[in-house]
Amino acid sequence: MAQWVLALHLAIIAFNLSGLIVIPIGAWRRWAFVREPIWRLAHIVSMATVAVQAAAGRACFLTDWQDALSGAAAGQPLIMRWVNSVIFWPLPMWVFEALYLVLFAYTVALLWWVPPRLRGLERGR
Repeated sequence: MAQWVLALHLAIIAFNLSGLIVIPIGAWRRWAFVREPIWRLAHIVSMATVAVQAAAGRACFLTDWQDALSGAAAGQPLIMRWVNSVIFWPLPMWVFEALYLVLFAYTVALLWWVPPRLRGLERGR
């Protein structure tokens, strides 16, 4: 079960980070999906969840859940140890708190720089 939680955690990290990159590039390239309200809402809610946990000084609930399921690192499959080493860095918690809050501020700024398309509210309708 810990492997499934890790896979979910990795997917959410990929979604959050890719959104930070794809949204401005997609606006520049005029990709319509980057302005889709549901996609943008999912992205900002996911980033807000990370930022709120960081502001509260807490580890991600998925990290806690995975730790509870896997116990210690001993006995974990090689791929699980490798992925853990990629996403869990041995840095002080305040570094992550600051990073997550800066990334959330950037996500909010993207709402202004690349506003989602709100159907029926476009000019001329």
